[in-house]
Amino acid sequence: MRVTVLLLFTVALVIQGPATVAIRAQEGQAPATTRLDFEFFKTKVQPIFLAKREGHARCVACHTKGTPMRLQALSPGATTWDDEQSRKNFQVVVPRVLFRNLTQSRLLLHPLEAEAGGDFYHSGGKHWNSFFNPEWQIMANWVCGRKANEKIVELTGECGLEQ
Repeated sequence: MRVTVLLLFTVALVIQGPATVAIRAQEGQAPATTRLDFEFFKTKVQPIFLAKREGHARCVACHTKGTPMRLQALSPGATTWDDEQSRKNFQVVVPRVLFRNLTQSRLLLHPLEAEAGGDFYHSGGKHWNSFFNPEWQIMANWVCGRKANEKIVELTGECGLEQ
């Protein structure tokens, strides 16, 4: 019995270990707050959290309670966040981003289908089946450091050399 428990524990560590280390490494990095554009986040990324997608709940339906990436609840009757709430949301989302790294930013990987390069699980479902999805592209442009006044460019897995 002890051998079985020890074996199961060892297997769990081997399977979970690399993922846990990667997540802790990402969370342990200094946030990219100064490099990520708040206005871009507020005007282009945040609306994605409110968007209705066929067959899925809005991101905000789950991410205002009970999840590690907890967004601010909307004020009663509000259709978007005010400036203070947006700043708090920005602070919550930034640690899920590795600046200029599209393949390691959890913000981009969780809602993306595994077949398209996303990770294997997101409790809210997989919202995008391709990194060519316009919403994914908006978020990827933000992760790459694009500013609110700059044109969105199509990204295909990396940020490019222009910055």
